[in-house]
Amino acid sequence: MPVKLPIYMDNHSTTQVDPRVLEAMLPYFTEKYGNAASRNHEFGWKAEEAVEAARGQIARLIHANPREIVFTSGATESNNLVVKGVAEALRDKGNHIVTQVAEHRAVLDPCHRLEKSGHQVTYLLVDREGLIDLDDLRRAITPKTILISIMYANNEIGVLQPIAEIGKIAKEKGVLFHVDAVQAVGKIPADVQKDGIDLMSISAHKIYGPKGIGVLYVRRKDPRVTLAAQIDGGGHERGVRSGTLNVPGIVALGKACEICEKELAAEGARLRVLRDRLKEALVAGLDDVTVNGSMTHRLPHNLNVSFGGVEGDALLMGINDVAVSSGSACTSATLEPSHVLKALGVDDELGHSSIRFGLGRFNTEEEVDYVAARVIETVTRLRELSPLYESAKPRGSR
Repeated sequence: MPVKLPIYMDNHSTTQVDPRVLEAMLPYFTEKYGNAASRNHEFGWKAEEAVEAARGQIARLIHANPREIVFTSGATESNNLVVKGVAEALRDKGNHIVTQVAEHRAVLDPCHRLEKSGHQVTYLLVDREGLIDLDDLRRAITPKTILISIMYANNEIGVLQPIAEIGKIAKEKGVLFHVDAVQAVGKIPADVQKDGIDLMSISAHKIYGPKGIGVLYVRRKDPRVTLAAQIDGGGHERGVRSGTLNVPGIVALGKACEICEKELAAEGARLRVLRDRLKEALVAGLDDVTVNGSMTHRLPHNLNVSFGGVEGDALLMGINDVAVSSGSACTSATLEPSHVLKALGVDDELGHSSIRFGLGRFNTEEEVDYVAARVIETVTRLRELSPLYESAKPRGSR
């Protein structure tokens, strides 16, 4: 059966809304359009009921209590609320935060802002595989440390950090532990209890829900986490995040989490097979191919590859019937090589030749084969056009 073009393989950037999710949310635009804060009529009651049902669906996926689910506009807001909200709430206890160099900008940029107002931030290095060193983390913690913020899965290279081990260290030291779990939740099992996570950011549009809705998990006991609100005005979400709730979006996120809870294991296994099929085809069909980041500790649907002697942008133009990216979607407008690949020690030339493939729920084996063939054909053609490539010694492949 011929594939339908263009093919979408940029599922770390965003995902298609699952038809089941769309079906669940549509009535809350037209029939059940009440404000969940309107407590004196049926329209408001139905909206509130739907919001509370969604809290339960989300909480079950991550093994939390529904009362620990705070709705936000997305993971960027959730990350900002954590970094700035903890810094403000715990300013009498300390002013030191620990994170790592390959975090998403939604954590790094708030940390940079806090540094301007006198906070200290330690940015842990990562190794060639993209993993932090737990001994480095232990050494970084001081009596003034109030927060450790380490992402579960990297948005560019898909590498999974040792979250449970980090959680244990945080508990031993009495430091709050935040996890940006945007790329991990719904893709691999995530358990805030087992992993010792105190705060966790989630975004709907990475798990086949709509854009503009997210969650911050905030632990209620052992310890009870206190955050200083960053948006005031009405005291919604128990005072943590004011603003009229996005009821259709919340319903959609709840449904997306319910689907992930049921299908996560089977979907992960299927995508891992497709991802490995793509990797093997590229490595077999081309020389000088480098996979960036650990293949052992990695999301099942991620492949980040550098093609020696080829500019990533030229490759993207050459395969313009395939949607992939040359880095994070949030920073793809810049000409700078990815800060994540630089953190791994990848040189600028190879960094500029990297492509991120993000497979998803709706990709097929036929699409994988088509994409592999298009990439091999285009890389080969671009290398033939480059007078420098033939004279350069290939770096080898792995």
